[in-house]
Amino acid sequence: MALSGENIMLRALESTDVDLLYRWENNTAIWKVSNTLVPFSRENIEQFITYERDIYSDKQLRLIICKIDDKKSIGCIDLFDFDMRNQRAGIGILIAEESDRKKGYASEALKLLIDYSFDTLLLHQLYCNIPSDNHSSIRFFEKIGFVKVCEKKDWIRNKDGWSDEHLFQMIKPT
Repeated sequence: MALSGENIMLRALESTDVDLLYRWENNTAIWKVSNTLVPFSRENIEQFITYERDIYSDKQLRLIICKIDDKKSIGCIDLFDFDMRNQRAGIGILIAEESDRKKGYASEALKLLIDYSFDTLLLHQLYCNIPSDNHSSIRFFEKIGFVKVCEKKDWIRNKDGWSDEHLFQMIKPT
């Protein structure tokens, strides 16, 4: 499966992505935003990729973000907590390398996934959870049209104490 835009495409996971995902998932610099606490083994990554993926049974979908011009894989975008009964899913995005950020790739990927979610999966809403101190992600999701609907106080425990988390939501336009 591939969803294409002007500069990027979203594609399904492939067996050749093992090393890439192993590196991204074990990057401790992003663990705070991915809610990860322990490293992933190569075997775990291989099983995740090779297992036949089905959003309806797995309740999640991970797609690789690739640049169209050179086919370079630059990140991933996820739907998680897929709930068909209530027609909603959570969304998360990663542009892995600093050099690929702030070039519009994340916006294009998110817009493609929003269209796919609303038009193909027939979801009613998407949501994301963002730590209150992640100002760039808050601006990014607000720019795309997500709206802050609540603040969860003392939601995230870290080495310095507790921090808040915001819930953002996008409801399908009618």
